[in-house]
Amino acid sequence: MEINKADATTSPATDAPELMGSEILVRALQAEGVQQIWGYPGGAVLYIYDAIYKQDTIQHVLVRHEQAAVHAADGFARATGEVGVALVTSGPGLTNAVTGIATAYTDSIPMVIISGQVGTAAIGSDAFQECDTVGITRPIVKHNFLVKDVRDMADIMKKAFHIARTGRPGPVVVDVPKDVSFNKTAYHGYPESVTMRSYNPVRKGHGGQIRKALQLLLNAKRPYIYTGGGVLLGNACNELRTLVDMLGYPVTHTLMGLGAYPATDKKFLGMLGMHGTVEANYAMQHCDVLLAVGARFDDRVIGNPKHFASVERKIIHIDIDPSSIAKRVKVDVPIVGDVKDVLAELITMIKETPQRPDAGALAAWWDTIEGWRVKDCLAYDRANTEVIKPQAVVETLWNLTKDDDCYITSDVGQHQMFAAQFYKFNEPRRWINSGGLGTMGVGLPYAMGIKLAKPQADCWCITGEGSIQMNIQELSTCQQYGTHVKVISLNNRYLGMVRQWQELIYQGRYSHSYMDALPNFVKLAEAYGHIGMLIERPEDVEGALREARAIKDRTVFLDFRTDPTENVWPMVEAGKGITEMLLGSEEL
Repeated sequence: MEINKADATTSPATDAPELMGSEILVRALQAEGVQQIWGYPGGAVLYIYDAIYKQDTIQHVLVRHEQAAVHAADGFARATGEVGVALVTSGPGLTNAVTGIATAYTDSIPMVIISGQVGTAAIGSDAFQECDTVGITRPIVKHNFLVKDVRDMADIMKKAFHIARTGRPGPVVVDVPKDVSFNKTAYHGYPESVTMRSYNPVRKGHGGQIRKALQLLLNAKRPYIYTGGGVLLGNACNELRTLVDMLGYPVTHTLMGLGAYPATDKKFLGMLGMHGTVEANYAMQHCDVLLAVGARFDDRVIGNPKHFASVERKIIHIDIDPSSIAKRVKVDVPIVGDVKDVLAELITMIKETPQRPDAGALAAWWDTIEGWRVKDCLAYDRANTEVIKPQAVVETLWNLTKDDDCYITSDVGQHQMFAAQFYKFNEPRRWINSGGLGTMGVGLPYAMGIKLAKPQADCWCITGEGSIQMNIQELSTCQQYGTHVKVISLNNRYLGMVRQWQELIYQGRYSHSYMDALPNFVKLAEAYGHIGMLIERPEDVEGALREARAIKDRTVFLDFRTDPTENVWPMVEAGKGITEMLLGSEEL
């Protein structure tokens, strides 16, 4: 039976067709508007793959490892705001996907992961390629389902997508036993709506609490706006920009929030936290009223909670997830609700009141901030002509691509921090990286997922020689599907962030952080059918990036041999407060 989008959502109530569970699953995906799915087949999901074969509205992308399937779907979701979908088989297929699921869960990314399972009669018998998918994934998903009856397939899929995209987003796993995928039932159409008594996320913030926030903000002498990934996930960037510009207050972002407010605007103080700027961290510690929007006050942002609490301030915290509010710090005005709706209501209230911020106090506060800015905490040796500085590569890329429709992905480590510090993100959803879990190996799958969704945009993956090897096999996927991305490897021959910590905290005992047997990345890229470039001199950096940028029909791998001694500054050591910053080797 051919499956097409026209009959995915409805069928006559009478004479309903008998469909297999796998066919109902595919119709559910079509009804949800899914256009791409990333996966890897295996015995438990072959009926699902057969149903995919019979339709032509959903493109399946065959990855080379299940972890990459989930990462690619994750990258797609981060860049588009839509639900990413991955498909894996039972047992090792699912366990290979666990890192990708946990990565998406920690950063609140909307996803549906479909996993195969052994037949229902065999569950619990240690059958071939059986694992407890529900038990394994329970701590790292927003919810999971085991489909026990084919008659429940459509309803469960509707619930899975609803849960994934509403409230605080997150991944949902749907585990499908093989017999459920081939059993048949009458199909009466895909549900148009879903009602879940136990799941009703709040959208509208409490009006009284918003009015309290308004009074605190307008009476503040040293106000500060601190935002996280929730502003991007909630599509509230326009509201945030309106609020910041209306009040004229300084604003900062977490690593996950970059791009919510233009990085080139003077009101943006840079990223804050462990590798944040002096001005961003000092303003966080010394403000008198803090508006936190879609952020978690996590350890990488505020450092030691006792140090953070040592300075008295009033805190307003807006988040759609009530469990995130007052989780790590005491707040004065909690507001549970959709950040877009709450900010819109706050803006309306500001427009309706004649009161405005104290201009004199605000000017004095900006003078203080500019005093902190005088210390150029992101300075590095720009005059060096002997070795490539990794910061220079990122700065050059920014200068070349700042007017392009451009997406930047990264892996995790020093290169990630250099990208966050030196690429000025002016638009949301252009900076795609793993924040909460800190997962190496995400950069390339993220890039190819984005490139499939945004074929006309340029996508650059900034990585390191350690991270890239964790999913480098996906260069084969890029070749098969024509996802022509640009890979910038800042190759310092070390696990750079590990080496930095070992230098600073472990007295230079570099235990297993040096990469002794690296491949020839140029030849490896060429073996996959791509273009490889080796760049060893500072004067060749711009030319190589220009050449790669001009190539639109091939994937390009640029192996930059960078300074192995370069560290990421500023840095806040674990257990320290956010103003207890190391600014460079001369201060150690």
